[in-house]
Amino acid sequence: MISAATTKRMEEATRLTREGKLNEAMALLQGAMPETKAYETPDNTYQGGNTFDGTCQVIDEDITVLKPDPAEAAKEAFSGSDIKMPAGWREKWMAFRGDLVQPTHAPEMKREPQPGAFTAGRFSNHVGSRDYKLYIPSGYKGQALPLVVMLHGCTQNPDDFAAGTNMNQLAETQQFCVLYPAQPVSANSSKCWNWFKAEDQQREGGEPSILAGMTRQIIDTHGLDASRVYVAGLSAGAAMATTLAMTYPDLFAAVGVHSGLPHGVAKSLPDALGAMQGGTGPLGHSGKKPGAEWVSEVPAIIFHGDRDTTVHPNNAGRVAAQYDASRSAGSVNKPTVEKGKVANGHAYTRTTYHDAVGKPRLEQWKIHGAGHAWAGGSVQGSYTDPKGPDASQEMLRFFFEHQQGK
Repeated sequence: MISAATTKRMEEATRLTREGKLNEAMALLQGAMPETKAYETPDNTYQGGNTFDGTCQVIDEDITVLKPDPAEAAKEAFSGSDIKMPAGWREKWMAFRGDLVQPTHAPEMKREPQPGAFTAGRFSNHVGSRDYKLYIPSGYKGQALPLVVMLHGCTQNPDDFAAGTNMNQLAETQQFCVLYPAQPVSANSSKCWNWFKAEDQQREGGEPSILAGMTRQIIDTHGLDASRVYVAGLSAGAAMATTLAMTYPDLFAAVGVHSGLPHGVAKSLPDALGAMQGGTGPLGHSGKKPGAEWVSEVPAIIFHGDRDTTVHPNNAGRVAAQYDASRSAGSVNKPTVEKGKVANGHAYTRTTYHDAVGKPRLEQWKIHGAGHAWAGGSVQGSYTDPKGPDASQEMLRFFFEHQQGK
């Protein structure tokens, strides 16, 4: 027999759910039903209970600079871990995590999402759940706009990444929508996308399944153009972006990889650290037949600073090698190489591979003197380098030259 106290808790949990406060509701239910397991842990995403798809709330932003204590950050990163690694690798991993600026949130506003507003939502499928932020430009009147999916780096979040890349401002002027999936600490203590885990490197499994499902739901809900869907990321987000290009080439028309790593080259944290230091082993197979490497025909634009001490710059060439254009297009047209320099900023070398009709299929930007940061980004976000070139603008230019089926 259910007690009055339990009934009251369930009623309160229902109210919290309707307001979109899923974490609080689950915590309350767990108190009422001790046998219920935590719905998300680092090693096990919630797979049971009700599914809440596509719920959105507008959030007003109030960005405050918070600097985490490095000692506490190190303790958090390795707490509960039985992985033993050399001190040098551990330092590398800490550098990958970074010492970042973190936004804080104002209270949630109880109103429906409006065009031109930054809205929050949550997606769930059979694999697990993830929160997201969505920007819809004020010019949206129901037309089929393009969609750009932006995957943040370790310890970042959608608000920080949006501020650093200026992507929302560009969406307002160029008329496209931007989706920012959020990786919680419950899935990774550093909020990294788990690009280095075998279970998160496969189609219809792990995080790729969640991200692809979330993308499709946003397309369907808002009537966006399914032939003009693009994905980009920074660092761990860039590694996951390339995984999506490998596993869902039918969904994404082009991909942007900034300071990232190849798909399938790691199956564990030590593997990941080895790749970050400049792995030279064979590119990953991840379930393919022995001897077959991952190759995607998705057009790709790649950025990497040649002074990056967190993710070794040779990873840019290894990422490029996983895109078909770097192999086949070269046999049709030789790549073009352009050298340039941003006014009062970084010099760069851009290598472009074109297809038989002259359309760029692969661009690789080597930014001279740049470290592990989003090129041309705003100082309002973390991991940015305002000295350019403008990665956001260049990615969009490249993206909008490509469309599924054309």
